[in-house]
Amino acid sequence: MKKQVRIGLVGYQFMGKAHSHAYRSLPFFFDTEVEPVLAAICGRNETAVKEAANQMGFESYETDWRSLIERDDIDVIDIVTPNNTHAEIAIAAAKAGKHVLTEKPLAMSVEEAEEMHDAVVSNQVIHMICHNYRFVPALTYAKKLIEEGKLGQIYHFRANYLQDFIMSPEFPLIWRLKKDVAGSGALGDLAAHSIDLAHYLVDDLTEIQALTKTFIKERPVGEMSGGLSATRAGEERGSVTVDDAVAIIGTFANGAMATFEATRFAGGNRNRNQIEINGEYGSIRWNMEDMNKLELYLAADAEGMQGFRTIDVTEESHPYMDAYWAAGHMIGYEHTFIHLIHEFMQGIATGKQPEPNFFDGLKNQAVLAAVEQAAETGQRQVVELPEIKTKSSK
Repeated sequence: MKKQVRIGLVGYQFMGKAHSHAYRSLPFFFDTEVEPVLAAICGRNETAVKEAANQMGFESYETDWRSLIERDDIDVIDIVTPNNTHAEIAIAAAKAGKHVLTEKPLAMSVEEAEEMHDAVVSNQVIHMICHNYRFVPALTYAKKLIEEGKLGQIYHFRANYLQDFIMSPEFPLIWRLKKDVAGSGALGDLAAHSIDLAHYLVDDLTEIQALTKTFIKERPVGEMSGGLSATRAGEERGSVTVDDAVAIIGTFANGAMATFEATRFAGGNRNRNQIEINGEYGSIRWNMEDMNKLELYLAADAEGMQGFRTIDVTEESHPYMDAYWAAGHMIGYEHTFIHLIHEFMQGIATGKQPEPNFFDGLKNQAVLAAVEQAAETGQRQVVELPEIKTKSSK
């Protein structure tokens, strides 16, 4: 019988559903060395969290995350709460000897992120940050092609992450639009994913310049109501204190150039997360809205046959795909979380620290801080990347 890893989830809305689904679905597709068990879910609203526990299949619930961490029957603390709570919960969990998974961005500042990283390393717990797009099979395969030298020297990385869900001036002032809760807007919500993919696929970012913009500065007060929907709380209005859009240009340690754009004001784009990488021997293109496809151009192709080819990344030879269906039978957004949870569980089973982890989150946080500084001053900023203390925690 497999050893059980008992999960304590803090939060239960959009990401709570995604993470819960991944834990439940993992054994259907992957033969992991340990078995995740949904032991307890936590939220402040007892009625809502009790309903979530029943719906998502948790054995119990708590209304205080401190009580959850104190429980002896909890092995993992999974944090899907607003950004300003990540540090306190993660540090307490690590000190209690719990393995930790948290949503991105890791923290509200570089200083908080450093404290979180120090806590998980010093307490020798397994830790991950939920940059789930690394686990899209098409992008994992792109990583393999790049490492094999198929693109040669990388010249450009460009990323656009475009959404439109807050374009209406009457869309409520939710926590994602408040700096004291979210830290930043499109920067931390969307561009953080693109920055992580840049680090994953190309190299560390070293210098950046940036511009941010807030288009609608006042909104009716409201709350999230599931997914990316929200409801008004009354007639009161409040100030938007984060960016609505950000544009970044930068340089990688290997000399390649980077351009990023992230906005929640790109009408008609529900979740257009796309990248293009250009190298001396070829190029790669990918778009989340058609996530199973990878476009590949190779300069060595015969004259008259050159151009982007579309690879259907569903063959058994592609990353993770031998766990699913026959070739051509697509997987979706939720499977990226299953793949991440698979790596997390294997890390707990073997004691080998998976990636992306809190060190990757700390590097990402350093870039976010540099972007904010560059946008505020209008000057180029050097990214003060942290030194590697250790990437192995157990």
